[in-house]
Amino acid sequence: MALSDQLYTLAARSKQAEDNVTAARTKAKAQLEADVTAAHESAKKHADALRAKAKEGKEHVSEGWNDVQRSFHDKVAGAKVKMEVRKAERDLKRAQKDADHAERDAAFAIDFAYAAIEEAEYEVLDAILARAYADELAATAPATTN
Repeated sequence: MALSDQLYTLAARSKQAEDNVTAARTKAKAQLEADVTAAHESAKKHADALRAKAKEGKEHVSEGWNDVQRSFHDKVAGAKVKMEVRKAERDLKRAQKDADHAERDAAFAIDFAYAAIEEAEYEVLDAILARAYADELAATAPATTN
């Protein structure tokens, strides 16, 4: 898949997430719990795929991206634990505190995603520039005969 196609897919997924969040405001608790579980499973599936992809091409992926991937995996694993703890505790104060923490985590995740999109844009543009330079060199290189 071309890099520009991947960015398009990312934008479409972002719009889908926005629509899901908007719709969630009117859903019943049971449906929200099901949606949270489904979103968690989807995030875990994609995190596992990302981890496998990074492992396959580890020598081709910068250490910084490996660190980001590890951090993301840890966040996804922690979300499941937090969800189970939240279900077990019914105390109002605790529920309010959990909601505050969840909202801060969500805000951070959005900020992180925004930064990741900007980094993706930079990486795609840099890749296009690198390819253009390589193509330019190839066009001006003397022809070799075998």
